[in-house]
Amino acid sequence: SSIQVQVPTYKSYNLIGNFYTKRIQHRARGILETSTVFQKSNTKFLVNATSGHPLESEPKAYPNTPWNSAKNALDAFYRFSRPHTVIGTALSIISVSLLAVEKLSDISPLFFTGVLEAVVAALFMNIYIVGLNQLSDVEIDKVNKPYLPLASGEYSTLTGIMIVTSFSIMSFWLGWVVGSWPLFWALFVSFVLGTAYSINIHNSDGEGIGGKFLLYIGHYSSVPASLLCKESIHLPLLRWKRFALVAAMCILAVRAVIVQLAFYLHIQTHVFSRPAVISKPLIFATAFMSFFSVVIALFKDIPDIEGDKIFGIKSYTVRLGQEKVFWTCISLLEMAYGVSILVGATSPYTWSKVITVLGHSVLASILWIRAKSIDFKSKAAITSCYMFIW
Repeated sequence: SSIQVQVPTYKSYNLIGNFYTKRIQHRARGILETSTVFQKSNTKFLVNATSGHPLESEPKAYPNTPWNSAKNALDAFYRFSRPHTVIGTALSIISVSLLAVEKLSDISPLFFTGVLEAVVAALFMNIYIVGLNQLSDVEIDKVNKPYLPLASGEYSTLTGIMIVTSFSIMSFWLGWVVGSWPLFWALFVSFVLGTAYSINIHNSDGEGIGGKFLLYIGHYSSVPASLLCKESIHLPLLRWKRFALVAAMCILAVRAVIVQLAFYLHIQTHVFSRPAVISKPLIFATAFMSFFSVVIALFKDIPDIEGDKIFGIKSYTVRLGQEKVFWTCISLLEMAYGVSILVGATSPYTWSKVITVLGHSVLASILWIRAKSIDFKSKAAITSCYMFIW
């Protein structure tokens, strides 16, 4: 707080000035003396903080035991894999696989093996896609998602490249070994779209993920980096996330179309050896997931508006504002629930009618109540709602 002081003469002004000067000097000496006590104990903390390591790595608070090292490594990989996408992918594949079940005898070891093959291969590809996105967005994530391993400095760029390369190879290897063409093409199309969505190759000096990858090859091989990066690489058709509509269509293609159709056909044709038939439940699931995928594509940018503005990502949230895009997403989901209720009401089976109508009504109500309570000034609240939708 401030105190108004009337200063009628130079003498009184000088007295007041001397008083506050001495008081500040006294307090400063106290602060310096106090800080000396902690100076040595804080040295390691400051080194860790300035070098980009998380505060949890301070040795006195968390001893560097094998158990803690393993736990920290698992935690970093957990965050790197973006668990909400892993869970969403697994549930999508399991649910669409169940749509291919026609009779109780279909639930067999063969069915579970086919589902497991699809889930594992898809999760490997999912880790490649989200990892590549992080490699391409390190600077943006330092603003939007500083807790991610690459943004926080827990992972080096080389570590990230090795992880995404390994998981993409394992995904394709598993898809090839299984011998299911629907599964293999699902992985291949996801790989192409996921790469085009994120990757940024444009500079001969190592700027962008492609340039960095070439420099690392040169550093860890006998090939001079100057030869690998002799010419500038300009691929303007990549990094589709820069364009809001293209980014949304990319996510819709993977989440709504590929996951539904390809993995259904994997179970239908490869596991059950039946002809490829597009059923009404599959059409319904694909239509609903189309709404959901558009919502995910729009909603994911709402918490990230700050970093997107700084780095020139022209998302719909940057163009239209957080609140307008938020309510557009909620409206689209409520429309999807409404259509689902109408479809369920026309079912000839009573049990299906009750579950579909009641289930979607409850979900629509919970979503609306949650949306009405959102504080748009809180990034944590918006992110929590995004996770709730997932």
